[in-house]
Amino acid sequence: MTEVIAPRTNGTASTAAQSGLQRQPSFSSFPSSRSPSAVSSRNEGRKPRSPQPPMVLEDDVSIDSSADSSLYPTNSRRALLRSQYPANSVENHVEYILVASFDIDRGPVLEHQYPGAISGDETMLAELMLPDQAHERSQDWTTFFLHKDTTAEEEEKEARRERRRKRRRRKEGGEDGDDSVAGADEDESEGDLDSESEDEMGPDGPPLVYVLNLVNTILDDTKKRGAVVKSMAICTRHSFLHIYKPLLLLALQEYFKAPTIETLEILYSSLNAMDLSLLPKLSNLETFVLQATDAKDMFVEKFEQMIRQRKAEDAERLSVPSASSPSSDPKRKTFAVPRDTHEFESKVLYKGVPVPIKVPTALSPETVGDFSLIKLIQTFSAPHASQPQPFALHPHLTTSGAYTHPIIVLVNALLTQKRIMFIGYQRPSSEVAQAVLGACALASGGLLRGFVRHAFPYTDLSKVNDLLKVPGFIAGVTNPAFSYKPEWWDLLCDLPTGRMKISNKIENAQVTDGQMFFQSQGIPVGVYQAGPDSKGAVDPTGDTQFMEQLNQSIANRHGENLIRAKWRSWVLKFTRIAAAFEETVYGASALYIGSHETDVGAYGVQGHGYVWPDEATKMRELAANAHRIEGWRSTRSYFSFIQDLAWHWEKRPVRGIDLHHQHDKLRCLKLTQDQSAAIYLALGRCVEEAGIPTSTTSTSSVDLPSQASNSLTIANDPDRQPGEQLQYDTILQLLCVIPETNSGLFYLSLGLFHPRQDVRIAVVKLLERIMEHAAGRHFWSSLGRFAKLAFYRVKREEVAKSKDEK
Repeated sequence: MTEVIAPRTNGTASTAAQSGLQRQPSFSSFPSSRSPSAVSSRNEGRKPRSPQPPMVLEDDVSIDSSADSSLYPTNSRRALLRSQYPANSVENHVEYILVASFDIDRGPVLEHQYPGAISGDETMLAELMLPDQAHERSQDWTTFFLHKDTTAEEEEKEARRERRRKRRRRKEGGEDGDDSVAGADEDESEGDLDSESEDEMGPDGPPLVYVLNLVNTILDDTKKRGAVVKSMAICTRHSFLHIYKPLLLLALQEYFKAPTIETLEILYSSLNAMDLSLLPKLSNLETFVLQATDAKDMFVEKFEQMIRQRKAEDAERLSVPSASSPSSDPKRKTFAVPRDTHEFESKVLYKGVPVPIKVPTALSPETVGDFSLIKLIQTFSAPHASQPQPFALHPHLTTSGAYTHPIIVLVNALLTQKRIMFIGYQRPSSEVAQAVLGACALASGGLLRGFVRHAFPYTDLSKVNDLLKVPGFIAGVTNPAFSYKPEWWDLLCDLPTGRMKISNKIENAQVTDGQMFFQSQGIPVGVYQAGPDSKGAVDPTGDTQFMEQLNQSIANRHGENLIRAKWRSWVLKFTRIAAAFEETVYGASALYIGSHETDVGAYGVQGHGYVWPDEATKMRELAANAHRIEGWRSTRSYFSFIQDLAWHWEKRPVRGIDLHHQHDKLRCLKLTQDQSAAIYLALGRCVEEAGIPTSTTSTSSVDLPSQASNSLTIANDPDRQPGEQLQYDTILQLLCVIPETNSGLFYLSLGLFHPRQDVRIAVVKLLERIMEHAAGRHFWSSLGRFAKLAFYRVKREEVAKSKDEK
């Protein structure tokens, strides 16, 4: 397998002995000029491997994820849960530890690299580890990413493919029979290498190496410049690199006392000895539900099961006699369930001192470090609220006119792949780095990707030529010289003043088919000019109202998790509106996979996509979003999102009904009794069918149209096996539509007041299934008392009816 990080020994031995066996990988702070798309275009003849899964830590098959079987009374064998970071994994938590210092004669230099030398430009690494004006602050943090240069690997792969093609031609021609047999064996082994390396490559290229760097300055009159400046960096593949900050502080202090390689060895061994094996691996659906709730015991059953599994493994291991083990039983380990399942508590033993560590349980794509969205929003919202200043108009950015909210301008720039630069003159480099990381998460919302890979949390003037070669970069700088070069950026975000500026050198937006489509129907596109006072102003996109509500939530101290959940809802709404835009303008959308399945009425209901109260409102909102949607449709995040949607569609528990669309109809539309009844019965049916054998799902209380007989209901879907696990995941899919930050079970509970008794009973059964669910029970506990009283009233009616029938 082609490793992103060169193989290393766990001791102090150098990797120089391995250099003759395997080429040392090269790292750079800039992406390779050979993008994944450029590489794939050269190999068009090969069978595509898409759709690819997203670059997130999640279960590969959500419908096969393990659940606590105690939730369902059964005698079946309990499936073992997998760990996110197994104890027997060959991948280390930390790959490299680097130390740099400033030399008065040579400038920034790398002093030590452990456990081996990182190939690449050492001067570049040293400069990134010692940011501008670092000597003016006693302490500073920086973050940057390392990209693997895959040029050499691609050349080797192409050479192997060419050798295989030659062997096939010789084999087909019957020439050199012995050579063809040997060649076939070599061909098979090389094919395995190719497949493994491609699996590791991922849809966006090789995994990033995240670098957390600490710079310390100690005043010393005996030195030439009166101070000693040193920095220490940790290189890891974990995006939650902020957990290593306490260890870096201790280690760098120790390094000032003992500047030897042994100091790095102790830190390296301590970090990689951290035990995260009890952290369960969550599915994609479980990850979303956990992030959308504040319940501290969400999925606590999984942590309990991991502990039971560990105790069983320890008991089995102790039951086997060993010559090396003492005759008496060793001291038993104690395990504790985390107080908050959003974080897994562990510890790192550094020089005999246990340092507590909290690792996030659920990770989202494009989320790196410990940034704060609240701080980012407040930085640019406060000056805009007190003294708004107009922006230079640009169709992709100022979607609400010259007084568009700065955060909306920033998100529009991210979605349309503009060059964005955060500048923090005389500010710590950690401040601009956190702003860059926060901006990436802001536009991603946990759904879109492609931002972090082209982000540069900190860079300087010496790397501007390489930076300008990256399309749509997001960079953080502290040198004010960048602000005087508008040709280098499209949007400049000044952190000290809280102002943004659109470059006068920005590329103009082209006239698109979407714009012409709405203008031909007499609907204005992009001419809504919101004034400084948002009250009474036209707001067709809803962005002004959204930002007012968001700032109100921040003022009410609703917390970081809720703000992130609100932004996820905004991004989700944008993608659904973009899908409706494509269907309206172009007749079909690549953003909605499987619409033909949901439109045949498999469960007695039809429809897909976003829901508007009427057609006029729909057309106005689509026209208002036309510019930024058209700008987004040509970006890398758009095409990555299509890949992710295709992958999620294959793994979705229920495919014959758009649960989000049906729930939105209950929430937004004035439905007749029959229409609402069909939705409630469909939701109840898909959950019930997921948990009962296929032979009993052929009958239904709902008369379905003839064309729905072959649709993808669970009863006739060959890829879905009804059972406890499928029902568990189906409820999770439903809960992802109704997160607690939105409306919860409120609109489902309205079915308890439906005039038809069969509908009320179906809703009761649905809510009962949700109550028994590991995550659903938290949604039930937050439901209002009035709805719960109606639930028990309907249950009594059902019991009374069954007695009367007997």
